[in-house]
Amino acid sequence: MDFIFTSHAKQRMIERKITLEQIKETINFPNYVISKDNKIEAYKKINGKFLKIVYIKKGKFIKIITLIWK
Repeated sequence: MDFIFTSHAKQRMIERKITLEQIKETINFPNYVISKDNKIEAYKKINGKFLKIVYIKKGKFIKIITLIWK
């Protein structure tokens, strides 16, 4: 799947020092997932903290809305 990033998500990647590899790992191999309406929240434990990624599946694309360390 190809990723599309909102400008908000791109900014959060920079601010929170989240790599594309961490994003791929979280989406492809999450510890758990929560679905809310049409949005998906994927959580992955990395270096003792959870990375939360909120995204929407659009055909063959995944649109990343936001990301945060929890």
